Amino acid sequence: MSLSDPGPLLRWMFRAPIRLYDAGFGWLLSRRLLCLTHVGRKSGRRYRTVLEVVDTKPTAGEYMVVAGWGPSSDWYRNIEANPAIEVVVGRRRFQPQHRVLDEPEAITVIADYERRNHWIGPIVRRGLSALLGWHYDGSEDARQRLVRQLPVVAFRPRSEPHEATG
Repeated sequence: MSLSDPGPLLRWMFRAPIRLYDAGFGWLLSRRLLCLTHVGRKSGRRYRTVLEVVDTKPTAGEYMVVAGWGPSSDWYRNIEANPAIEVVVGRRRFQPQHRVLDEPEAITVIADYERRNHWIGPIVRRGLSALLGWHYDGSEDARQRLVRQLPVVAFRPRSEPHEATG
């Protein structure tokens, strides 16, 4: 089993947070995860993807995530083709606009994430190594290589966000 074919158990685990959002309990995931609703670039179908928030910029209302399967991630390709429909983070729900961070800003975001999560650093580095296909050691050179391979995307409201109900 590889990350490109996670298998039924991992697929179920990856989809579990969406079930919380479906049941109206997405707020339990706090601001650590966001639920992105997007439109398939070929199918035109609506999809939802739950992504880890790796950083926030409260003054800009931005939430940063990493395209863990790189630019070939379906959600990433979909938002590049069509604007995302909605983002839900905690109790916030908004119509997003997005931007892909440039290399220096993305490196800073990843370095800050690693500093905030230093106690799980070995697990993070192991997970990133699996996604990247090479040994990620957390060095500056490795971060630079990482952000060239895995885009960091910021979502912010297009207009004033509104609180989720229910």
